[in-house]
Amino acid sequence: MSGPQWTWQFLAADDAEVDRPVSPAFTSRFDAEAWIGEHWRAVAGEGVATARLLHLGAAVAPALPLRKG
Repeated sequence: MSGPQWTWQFLAADDAEVDRPVSPAFTSRFDAEAWIGEHWRAVAGEGVATARLLHLGAAVAPALPLRKG
């Protein structure tokens, strides 16, 4: 299977999904995790409290906190 399969779901402090920013799509988990490692500050600056990695739309790991509190 090829093509983008990995995305980030962005959540507010109340665990509600936010519609902005929009996650890029990635072809590998490594690329998705590398991207969040480089961009988490900017994503948090847009009001995102946590990010959850999705594979084909299903959560594959616990939510990753991006902000304190």
